[in-house]
Amino acid sequence: MPKEDPVRVNEVRVSIVVVELLVLMAASACASSGARPAPAAPSAPALVSRAQPEDDRPLGQEDADEPTGILTLPQAAALALARNPELAALSLELRAREGAVVQASARPNPVLEASVEDFAGTGAARGSSRSQSTVQLGQLFELGGKRPARTRLAARAVDLARWDYDARRNVIRGQVAQAYLDVLTAQERGVVTADIVRLAERVSSTVAERVRAGKVAPIEETRARAALATTRLELDRVRRELEAARRRLAATWGSEDPRFDAVDGTLDAVITVPSQEELAARLSRNPELARWDSEILQRRAALDLEEARRIPDVALSGGPRWLNESRDLAFVLFATVPLPIYNRNEGAIEEARQRLAKGERERGVAGLRLTTALTETYRALSTAAAEIATLKTEVLPAAQEAFEAVNEGYRFGKFGLVDVLEAQRTFFEARSRMLRALSEYHKALAEVERLTNAPLTAGMREG
Repeated sequence: MPKEDPVRVNEVRVSIVVVELLVLMAASACASSGARPAPAAPSAPALVSRAQPEDDRPLGQEDADEPTGILTLPQAAALALARNPELAALSLELRAREGAVVQASARPNPVLEASVEDFAGTGAARGSSRSQSTVQLGQLFELGGKRPARTRLAARAVDLARWDYDARRNVIRGQVAQAYLDVLTAQERGVVTADIVRLAERVSSTVAERVRAGKVAPIEETRARAALATTRLELDRVRRELEAARRRLAATWGSEDPRFDAVDGTLDAVITVPSQEELAARLSRNPELARWDSEILQRRAALDLEEARRIPDVALSGGPRWLNESRDLAFVLFATVPLPIYNRNEGAIEEARQRLAKGERERGVAGLRLTTALTETYRALSTAAAEIATLKTEVLPAAQEAFEAVNEGYRFGKFGLVDVLEAQRTFFEARSRMLRALSEYHKALAEVERLTNAPLTAGMREG
């Protein structure tokens, strides 16, 4: 058999080692860059119920037709949520943070290095006869649990994005409810004012009959007509207010031309509201408050990451070296360890620690702010409910009875026109005040539902 050339053998060995290193590097890169499912975001406290995004599309891109006919509150809320650009942006932010979780969980890529030394010099180093060629593969090893800590921090950011999304949805629903109630109130005010116009027309007709019969002076007919014209002006003003309220409601879903005919509902229903203590216990459902549990966890994860960064990482690299002069093959190995002498990450750790303490204080401030808002809203709700009860049982029946009696007595000459107009004005003011109290009551009720992020008991009866 022919004798093998040792030089040729060494070259083949070098080639084999280089190929093996390249294969190893490719496999490691694929493992590091392969798609990983995002770790599940930390769950919220069990007592808190959150509304998650309904689907993967930004809500602002969903198709939604302009409503016509009779509009309900759920329809208006759904349309406003579907077309709101802020929710669409928050939905995209959520997707972006989920991508950040994938990136945070990735390991550092390996590094392939190649070098040629001791060639193209002078004297004995002229040419490449004494050159040394090295191919080495390096890898950074993160110590101290940096990658898990980094992943947990990114996952907490995803959870906070969900809370921000929920909080904005809650605010939008509250805005729609208030605008909806404005339209409903304007509709009811239009009905009340139209009734007063009809009453004024009856009075004016009665006065005209008495003038023609010669029982009263013509000046009283002029006064009656003036009162009728005033109520008609009020009706025109109410109709303009209704149109403005309709446009404000349509603006909540980005429309400038409302096409619905009317909104559905009534202001007459007054329900039994839970005590303030019961409602205060439900404040934890509000995303503006519930988010702070995740905020604290995120800041604690940030502190854990900074503490992990105190521990230096180790970088190892190695590979074959070909000695051209002697035709020999050798291996080299390098280890790099930073010495934590000047920088121990103490400043970043202290910053994270103070931000965590700040978060605890901010959570208390958020809870106090919501509690104060609930107290004020509950007081307005109770005041409006008490006023409604008094108006319904005492003021309105008396005002209506007085007006009917005076109007009927005027036909027989028992009362003057001034008495009729005064009774009419009192009756109109009582009905208007009742409508205003009902509107304030339902707006306060809607605000309570926003603060507690839940509708009140469905089985409540009229009070």
